Amino acid sequence: MPLRHFQLPFVLAASLIVAIAFAQAGPHEQPATPARAGAVRPLGAIGRMIAAAPAGATLTIKPGIYREHLRIDKPLRLIAEGIVVLDGDAGGDIIEITAPDVTLRGFTVRNTGIDLDKENAAIRVLAPRASIEHNTLEDILFGIDLREAPDSRIVGNRIGGKALDIARRGDGLRLWRSDRTLVENNTIHDGRDAILWYSTGVVVRGNTALDCRYGLHLMFSDDVRITDNELARNSVGIYLMYSTGVEIVGNRLLKNRGPSGYGIGLKETDRFSVRDNLFIGNRSGVYIDGSPFTASMPGEFTGNTLAFNDVGFTFLPSAKGNELSGNNFIDNIDQVSVAGRGTLATNAFWKGDRGNFWSDYSGYDQNHDGIGDFVHESQTLFENLLEKQPALRLFLFSPAQQAIEFVGRAVPAVRPEPKFADEVPLMRPVAVRPEVRRSRGDAVPLFAAGVLLVLVGACVVLSVRERTPVIPTARMAGGLA
Repeated sequence: MPLRHFQLPFVLAASLIVAIAFAQAGPHEQPATPARAGAVRPLGAIGRMIAAAPAGATLTIKPGIYREHLRIDKPLRLIAEGIVVLDGDAGGDIIEITAPDVTLRGFTVRNTGIDLDKENAAIRVLAPRASIEHNTLEDILFGIDLREAPDSRIVGNRIGGKALDIARRGDGLRLWRSDRTLVENNTIHDGRDAILWYSTGVVVRGNTALDCRYGLHLMFSDDVRITDNELARNSVGIYLMYSTGVEIVGNRLLKNRGPSGYGIGLKETDRFSVRDNLFIGNRSGVYIDGSPFTASMPGEFTGNTLAFNDVGFTFLPSAKGNELSGNNFIDNIDQVSVAGRGTLATNAFWKGDRGNFWSDYSGYDQNHDGIGDFVHESQTLFENLLEKQPALRLFLFSPAQQAIEFVGRAVPAVRPEPKFADEVPLMRPVAVRPEVRRSRGDAVPLFAAGVLLVLVGACVVLSVRERTPVIPTARMAGGLA
């Protein structure tokens, strides 16, 4: 008898067993069906208030914990009275705003989903003129996500990410094609980035970013003004990429020491101005790659203080046409570094009759005009060797470093070519303009105190030096008598 004749009874019996098993299983044993994308959730208390409210109304929400997801599809003002918590129960987005002219103020929004592909967000804005003010976002993947939402206000929010590896975090703040938005007095911590994409005319003022990847990241965003922010303990404080006309003024960039460790990084950025910023304790205060990208749109650095960084300025060979004047370089391990053995010949370290203050300048000021009588050149032998052999960092501040420097000064044959020259070095440091906030519980105040002590000490040393009789000599600057 063919084998298939024996198979039929077995198939029938197996089918009967499966049917009996399903018949005996109760509903509670059925596998959960995942909610499909865009599925309508039942309205909670706040959702019903939104549905019933006329456009333009103000809704005051009573204190409590609300486990619901909101869609605001008409112009409304939602104001939290007391402590109002919106808990997303770790499922997807929590608030979606699809109408213009919506205000959301005073809420605690917590516990988003963790789906990076769907970019689960606490607050997603898809319409212009939103005002997101004084909210607290906790345990969220993405924080405030603006997509084509120009003329919005993001003011006074606290945004804290989930306890995830940094590669699995979302952006604390993201603007996509959201021109003329104000981002002011927000605190972001433990997120990935605060990022601006294709957003023109944005003002970023008075914010704090801690323990993120990029404290602030610009991509293709022009005419942005970044002022009075504090960016500390990130991998990178501020990173500008492919942007034009950005002003960075009065910011504090402190202890950014991640894998990159830049206070500010610039890549192919044009017509930028970096003024009156404080760089302390970073791996590199400023990192310049291909900037300016257009020769006719140079960048300027003036009034900045760079102190106690591993490197003050790091230039890639592609960085050309930058102007540095009126800056303080104070006790950086390497004041200026050139990556890739390039040259700094096309970058200017003075402008007119004003150069920079260098804590390692050994010249003097015979005529008391505040300008050193000799050119300041960076040509230490140890720095030169360190760029070629990073393992020599082990000998920093050791007698071995001092011995190498002595050999470099005593033996002209081994003295390296200078990396740059400042023809009009300043004898006194310029004033430190941005004040470090003292509300932090970390070592920031110590860094600030260190800067001030160095400045005071430099002034004392210089005053003594100026009172010391010196044999008259011709002033030398760039080889000119």
